[in-house]
Amino acid sequence: MERWVCGPCGYVYDPAEGDPDGGIAPGVAFEDLPDDWVCPVCGATKDMFEKE
Repeated sequence: MERWVCGPCGYVYDPAEGDPDGGIAPGVAFEDLPDDWVCPVCGATKDMFEKE
């Protein structure tokens, strides 16, 4: 699965790790994240992320 980088802050969403603090289990692809999911560091929306 591909990793995605937050444009504003550089946070990397890695599907292998998920976003445990945000309730996202490991193994969830970026495309499968809820539409209202935001960067856990800066709050940017999904459309602000780019494939690494």
